[in-house]
Amino acid sequence: MSRINISSGAKWEAIVGYSRAVRAGNVVEVAGTTAVNDHGEVIGPNDPYAQTLFVLGKIEKALLEAGVTLADVVRTRIFVTDISQWEAVGRAHGEFFRDIRPAATMVEVKGLIDPALMVEIEVTARLAE
Repeated sequence: MSRINISSGAKWEAIVGYSRAVRAGNVVEVAGTTAVNDHGEVIGPNDPYAQTLFVLGKIEKALLEAGVTLADVVRTRIFVTDISQWEAVGRAHGEFFRDIRPAATMVEVKGLIDPALMVEIEVTARLAE
């Protein structure tokens, strides 16, 4: 089985030892992704809807680099720091996945790597065999 590592270029990838996404055969796993731009700035502080949109855009870019699309996503895992904001996060998720409808999980976590971050998402995509 072939393996392809996809990098976002984030400084943390080399420090922590991870890839933005990994394609192994017909499966693509996208690492936990947050609303941090290429300059290390948090996008949408205090706005879980804006953060979710930004995160899913980053994920879509990584998926395309791996040779798959959002239509190939079979699972999303959403980590939020305030579960009372589920509706804003869910609305943004629905804008990307309303017709695809992957299996999805949303859980509240104590915190993310930066206190300004409210949402982290990882996905699994699978190409038809």
